[in-house]
Amino acid sequence: MRSPAVQVIRAVLLALGCTLAFLGCASLTVPEETVPEAVTELPPSFARADSFAVYDPLRWWTAFDDPALNRLIDEALVANLGLAEAVARVQEAEARARVTRADLLPSVTGSANGNQQDQPGNTGQFASFGAGGEPGADSLGGGASDRIAFTTYSATLAVSYDLDFWGRARSETNAAVGDLYASAADLQTARLSVLAEAISTYFEVVDLRHRIGLTEETLGVLEDRIAVTEARYERGLTGSFELYTVRQDFQATQANMPALERQLASAEGRLAVVAGRFPGDLDALLPDTLQPQLALDAVPPGLPSDLLIQRPDVRAAAYRFEAARYRVGAARAQLFPTVSLSGSIGLSADEPAGLLDLDQWISSFTAGLTAPLFQGGRLRANVEATRASYERLGATYARSVLTAYQEVDAALVAHQAERERYQLLVAQLGEAVSSTQLQRDRVERGVGDVVDYLDAVRNELGVRTTLAQTARSVALARLDVHRALGGGWTESGALPEIRLVEAEVALPEPLADRPAIPVVTIPAVPSVPDVTSAAATATDA
Repeated sequence: MRSPAVQVIRAVLLALGCTLAFLGCASLTVPEETVPEAVTELPPSFARADSFAVYDPLRWWTAFDDPALNRLIDEALVANLGLAEAVARVQEAEARARVTRADLLPSVTGSANGNQQDQPGNTGQFASFGAGGEPGADSLGGGASDRIAFTTYSATLAVSYDLDFWGRARSETNAAVGDLYASAADLQTARLSVLAEAISTYFEVVDLRHRIGLTEETLGVLEDRIAVTEARYERGLTGSFELYTVRQDFQATQANMPALERQLASAEGRLAVVAGRFPGDLDALLPDTLQPQLALDAVPPGLPSDLLIQRPDVRAAAYRFEAARYRVGAARAQLFPTVSLSGSIGLSADEPAGLLDLDQWISSFTAGLTAPLFQGGRLRANVEATRASYERLGATYARSVLTAYQEVDAALVAHQAERERYQLLVAQLGEAVSSTQLQRDRVERGVGDVVDYLDAVRNELGVRTTLAQTARSVALARLDVHRALGGGWTESGALPEIRLVEAEVALPEPLADRPAIPVVTIPAVPSVPDVTSAAATATDA
């Protein structure tokens, strides 16, 4: 006669064998994989691209060269609180995926019990044996007794397992892992957003600081212009209208300074928040002189199909779409009967030392079949809800692909337009510098008018201000191209496919072990010449 332990093990192995034999039934509940039309009909190329070299999202930030910006990005990727929230969401999704995967395995529990019981002999299960009856009646102990007391000790090992005959547990596990991969892609989106926000705000700070400096120089030129005009007016060489016009120009330019300073304080405050700091703590990251470099070369976007891998938001939509497909299978599986197996084996004795005697074994085995006969339509409504969610996420995935293509196309056009505008302004600045130099030479030779020179200097400063703003626009346009292409992560390789093996579920390695995103960075506009000495010379002349 086989021991009960062997019988329980044989029963469990038989149940597992039946599960493996009918794994094909699980695939009957999961819908067939579908691909949205927007994905299958992606255009072969971008309509507005200049070239189609291989796009490498791991090195796009090398177009900039600014140590201050590099330090800022490193700090933001470590200390940004929004990024910390996204990391916690990934960790939560990973833990939930492990919780769901536990349903694929048997549940094993161990217990140890001690039981002491004292009861009248004429009640309960002992009454049928005549215990505690009329005086003189035989009891379990061989004599008369009014009460029965006994103590038992037991140690058992119990195993329970629900046969995943219809693949409900596997589908829910695959869906949970799909959510995990989607959360990991969301983390990449959050990193890209932090990266873009840090860069755009940094260039805003650079632009505002430059404009404040140019405005201060413009005010100096206007002060010299007012002094010259007042002197000419006193000698009757000019009218009052010109004098009042120059004064109004000075006051209007002076009135712009508080607004520029307010904008700079706001930009620096927002930049500090991105870096996870208070505004007063930003000085350690930003030196007084900021000189980012501007890259005017075109960005080769690669092929539109690359967006399916490069764009983390597109990947997240694809993972959620696939996870919803498995949830439909899990909901369908709940319509069918479930088979559960449970068994236990252990030892029982009337004293603790008896638990060491293997002859004191006890065992049990139970198999159960549960079928949902009537649920008030809840299960079928759940299937319809998951099916509708699957279709909704399919539309979301298709829309994300269309949006990604449109954003890349629009970003390429904007980048090209800003590059052309910048180059035209560089040519205009050359003309303005030449005009200033000519008027300076004329004044120094005593044949020119100092007013013409000051007006030329003022015009040059205006062109430089416009050029500084355009340089920022070029940098942000390039940033928009890389952001549209999805170039903002530094993970070594793409995340795993969501198309999972039915019997095995591989979880990605902990995100904490992965490297942080590298850094990003605009040719600085030519420096403004020192016009103070020239203005003084011209005034004296």
